[in-house]
Amino acid sequence: MAYLPSPPQGVWEIGPFPLRAYAICIIIGIIVAIWWGEKRWQARGGEAGTVLDVAVFAVPFGLVGGRLYHVATDWQKYFGADGNPMDALKIYQGGLGIWGAVFFGAIGAWIACRIYKIPLPALGDAVAPPILLAQAIGRLGNYFNQELYGRETDLPWGLEIYLRFDDSGRLDMMNGVSSGEVHSIVHPTFLYELIWNVLVVVALVLIDRRFRIGHGRLFALYVAGYCFGRFFVELMRDDEATQIAGIRINSFTSGLVFLAAVAYVLFATKGRETPEQLRPDAAPRPWPWQLGALRAAGAAGAAGSVATAAGLADEAVEDTAGDAAEHTGKDEAEDTGTAGAASSSEPVTGKEASGDSEASESGTADSDVAEAKPGSGSAGAESAAAASEPSDDSVPDKDGEAAESAAPRGK
Repeated sequence: MAYLPSPPQGVWEIGPFPLRAYAICIIIGIIVAIWWGEKRWQARGGEAGTVLDVAVFAVPFGLVGGRLYHVATDWQKYFGADGNPMDALKIYQGGLGIWGAVFFGAIGAWIACRIYKIPLPALGDAVAPPILLAQAIGRLGNYFNQELYGRETDLPWGLEIYLRFDDSGRLDMMNGVSSGEVHSIVHPTFLYELIWNVLVVVALVLIDRRFRIGHGRLFALYVAGYCFGRFFVELMRDDEATQIAGIRINSFTSGLVFLAAVAYVLFATKGRETPEQLRPDAAPRPWPWQLGALRAAGAAGAAGSVATAAGLADEAVEDTAGDAAEHTGKDEAEDTGTAGAASSSEPVTGKEASGDSEASESGTADSDVAEAKPGSGSAGAESAAAASEPSDDSVPDKDGEAAESAAPRGK
């Protein structure tokens, strides 16, 4: 059966400087998290460059915190009978506890947010998916270091762990080069965690788009989702680790942090911050334990969002009405011009035809009267009667003259 091979080495010597795959994966993860976090922060209405400014504080705190957690939970490796305390400083050899990295990184981010006067929960929501994606990228470093794998297995996707030796022929699983000899076939638990992290990233993005999560609740969902998967991954590992009541300490940490994250999601302020609340000149955010003040701030933000939406709707209605009025004016002008053109070239009917006929008949009658001699009353009457006679032969000549003179002319 063809199992998954491990890399032959995780360190390449370039002159006097060692190029470590673990460090490269961590750096790539940080760059991706900052870049994507900036995009998400600006999409929420935040100022450009904010995530990078906060990362200057959060990343060093996170690295130190991750190392402290690892050393504290595996202290026997460094301070035991066969340990070397100086190895605790060799972070490049691997060993970063995600729990300490997130906790201390959050402290650094909080300090930066107080300095730049931006809300930490909103920033956490923006960077939550990018941080988890960075963790997934970092797990590739464990693959090159041949670490954080699980118990032995015969599954098709089992991972081959090779023996590695340094230039002098001494066994060095971390910095050496593979001899091709397989040490064991194990569960690639780091790969399980990587896949789980990517799935949670996708879920977080979809939830954020669908429900517009805010006030730190998306960050809490990230923590809860990660802890849920990490709890089961820990059950597959059998490497040395501090245990409490026969249970690995990371399993305890996963369970407790998961419950705390779920509680925050349930009781935190609903909705999402408005762009105005993300600006440095916004009102100061209450402390996390000031629940009433936090809810009031969330309600104010929701009211601002509604007012903003209503204002945009009113503007849209006004623009629509203005466009309609403009089009109506144009249509009326076109109708007027068409009517004027039609009056000069087309026959007119109805009342307008009656008025025109009457004016024409009046003018003809006046002309005939003026030409008639004064004193000839019968001639004037005949002239007026002749002028008022219709040209249509279909009108009867008898007993209809009075009705005809009162009826409108035209068809």
